[in-house]
Amino acid sequence: MAAIDDLLAFQKTTEALGQVMGRLGWDQETMMPPGAAAQRGEEMAALESVLHARRTDPRVGEWLEAAEPADAVQTAQLREIRRGYERAVKVPGDLAAELARLTSVSQGIWAKARAADDVAAFLPTLKQVVALRRDEAAAIADGGDLYDTLLQDYEPGATAAEIAALFDRMRPRLVDLRGQLSEVDMPNALSGTFPKAAQMALGAEIAKVFGYDFNTGRLDLAVHPFSSGSGADVRITTRVDEGEPLGCLYSTIHEVGHATYEQNIAEALRLTSIGQGVSMGVHESQSRIYENQLARSAPFTRFLHGRMEAHFGALSANAEDFARVINRVETGYIRTEADEVHYNLHIMLRFDLERQLFGGGLEVDDLEEAWNTRFASDFGLEVDRPSNGVLQDVHWSVGLFGYFPTYSLGNVYAGCLHEALRRDVGALDAQLEAGDPSTALAWLRENLQRHGGLRTPRETIMHATGGEISEAPLLDYLDAKYGALFGV
Repeated sequence: MAAIDDLLAFQKTTEALGQVMGRLGWDQETMMPPGAAAQRGEEMAALESVLHARRTDPRVGEWLEAAEPADAVQTAQLREIRRGYERAVKVPGDLAAELARLTSVSQGIWAKARAADDVAAFLPTLKQVVALRRDEAAAIADGGDLYDTLLQDYEPGATAAEIAALFDRMRPRLVDLRGQLSEVDMPNALSGTFPKAAQMALGAEIAKVFGYDFNTGRLDLAVHPFSSGSGADVRITTRVDEGEPLGCLYSTIHEVGHATYEQNIAEALRLTSIGQGVSMGVHESQSRIYENQLARSAPFTRFLHGRMEAHFGALSANAEDFARVINRVETGYIRTEADEVHYNLHIMLRFDLERQLFGGGLEVDDLEEAWNTRFASDFGLEVDRPSNGVLQDVHWSVGLFGYFPTYSLGNVYAGCLHEALRRDVGALDAQLEAGDPSTALAWLRENLQRHGGLRTPRETIMHATGGEISEAPLLDYLDAKYGALFGV
């Protein structure tokens, strides 16, 4: 066999094992008995050792040297295999295994600390996670910036300086819009009791409306909603509060955006190095355009109002006011519950704290105080308890430093995609009001999703939109949307 055939066959097995590890993570979040946490940590470490050995196998380097790609698809596959190999060979195997073990165990420690609002119970473990990620980044960076190195795991090609400049351009307009909206008398949130079973039934129904294939997926409950898997096995989770149904519904739609990206990647690319979403920023563009530009649009909320009344009975808001209720702007503590105006400000806070943690300007022991001080400055609220502050997100417990800024990159990408979608798809509002986003979904599938990692993240968005990437479409969309809804 030619070198490229040997390499791609080897990579297929590595990708399959990676999917198995992902399934262990899904089980841990949804169905694993709590007493299994320590053993699961050992299982994750063992599998990571196997994966690390494959990713650093000297034959991979030899095959890469000798491989001759036959087409653009193979060229892209080699690009991603090479990128992964060059990073993996710099990380000692015992460090990779210990990270897998610790982050598996630390997730349970974080969950208990969060439930008890006990930061002190989590800090010793978080210190270990940060120390290991610093060691990993230092091994890869070879003297370069540690945080830029971490970013490459989630958004290849991005730099902290570029992201900081982007945020600096976004912040003034976001703060100005927030200021205008703070003077508006916002409608009341939905009131009533919304049974768990009815919320899950509505979530499953709307997931199908947005193209989620339950033949290759399932919907379960988790503390922190997420999507897991690719190809023929892509699972989503949500959470339920019987006093607030929109959290469950829009978390589900958000995860459907992630999941359908994976489900819609061309079958020929499955279990290859480009058979999954190309970056977390591009991934987030799909979840955000489904959740916000499509599902929170005034036309779609009129359809949604009828479906919610079918499941819950009469609502406390009528169909015409429903868009204002769903898009009400309110300063709050929780990132995942934030409206579109506040959301990116939550991300900017986390991004700056992460940079300080890995740049030497902040220690883990001082993280809670730094968070609370910054939050009070940015949002005008004093954090009342750790679960509303530094303990609210799962990401740091599992070592996902460098991940948070991709949420805002995803919002920016979604703004660009929405502008192009509106340009190319006629009568979109009428289709959304009829509860039929299929034309918009087909546009996303053909222009972006089916290609997987064929192109780099930046090239992926530019190919889909036909233009340069800019924050302007997102900010213009927000101004127009909230202007129409609330007269600012």
